[in-house]
Amino acid sequence: MESLSDVAAFSTKLKNTLIQYHSIEDDQWRIAKKAKDVTVWRKPSEEFNGYLYKAQGVIDDIVNNVIDHIRPGPWRLDWDRLMTSLDVLERFEENSCVMRYTTAGQLLNIISPREFVDFSYTVGYEEGLLSCGVSVDWSEKRPEFVRGYNHPCGWFCVPLKDSPSQSVLTGYIQTDLRGMIPQSAVDTAMASTLANFYTDLRKALQKE
Repeated sequence: MESLSDVAAFSTKLKNTLIQYHSIEDDQWRIAKKAKDVTVWRKPSEEFNGYLYKAQGVIDDIVNNVIDHIRPGPWRLDWDRLMTSLDVLERFEENSCVMRYTTAGQLLNIISPREFVDFSYTVGYEEGLLSCGVSVDWSEKRPEFVRGYNHPCGWFCVPLKDSPSQSVLTGYIQTDLRGMIPQSAVDTAMASTLANFYTDLRKALQKE
């Protein structure tokens, strides 16, 4: 991705990359995890030596509420069990910023806590919204965390056909956790983490 010197061009390229993922044919995906109310697929990433994951499920709430709980803001930390901190480092417009967040250890701490610095951008998509992000270079590092890297990722949220009070949420995630982790451990963690994400988000929205 280009540098953040041109935020508009950077945002457009990121959005277009996610729309490209969203148009990948079904037969290119392989199921990684299937639960009652969410399915997770994966395919080899073209960005790094790992997988691009796709998750999809129906959420019983309107698009704006769903995306407000996902994008950087006060709600995300309240319900996302993996996220331990979130700080907005720089804000460009109402719909784009650079954020730093940290995640808890996973799989009995085989995967230790991680830190990410991501550019985040939210934009209209069809009848709904797309909230997308990608890691950016940020010189300040904290020794207690391994710095992970998110290749282009994002969440498409559109009203369910014939039921606008419900939303179809489709996510694309490709995270390079870095550090000395076996790829099999990463794969196990990613599919389960994405399924849990939907479960926790639904619980948070039901409480409102």
